Amino acid sequence: MTIEPLPDDLARETAAYRQALGAFATGVCVVTADSAAGPLGITVNSFASVSLNPRLVLWCLDERSERWPVFADADTFAIHVLPSGDEDLARRFARGEAILDDHEFEREGGGPPRLPEALARFECRTHARLPMGDHVIIIGQVERFMSAPGEGLTFFRGKFSKAAEPAVGKGEK
Repeated sequence: MTIEPLPDDLARETAAYRQALGAFATGVCVVTADSAAGPLGITVNSFASVSLNPRLVLWCLDERSERWPVFADADTFAIHVLPSGDEDLARRFARGEAILDDHEFEREGGGPPRLPEALARFECRTHARLPMGDHVIIIGQVERFMSAPGEGLTFFRGKFSKAAEPAVGKGEK
């Protein structure tokens, strides 16, 4: 596939649209899957819950990503909601070295590679792939999950920040 540069007016409009989208604060996740070269990661902020029963989640993959072939075809993957201290990891998997070294991941049985620390982890089997615009929506059926307390890494107006752990109010447990 060849992607030609946008005309100047469309490039400006696209940049303005992207800036408007940046007004919505999101969590930051790293998705991992197996590739022929080894376990691979990619940073996303398009994670969302779809259904509680069955347990379905989604994330979106840009068709221009050099990691498209692996993630678009992966039968299993893990989504990791990052804690606030993992900004370097988020940056690395956004554009940097995407292959995980042996000491950077663990695996349970035949499941997908998983990062050892996350606020939440969702190990999924691909349920559906929906081409949509210049992305594919990947819907995963959650087979295993976990969560832990802590501050979350967020992305807002093009910058990383954090979401604080909410204080427990009176009468809450």
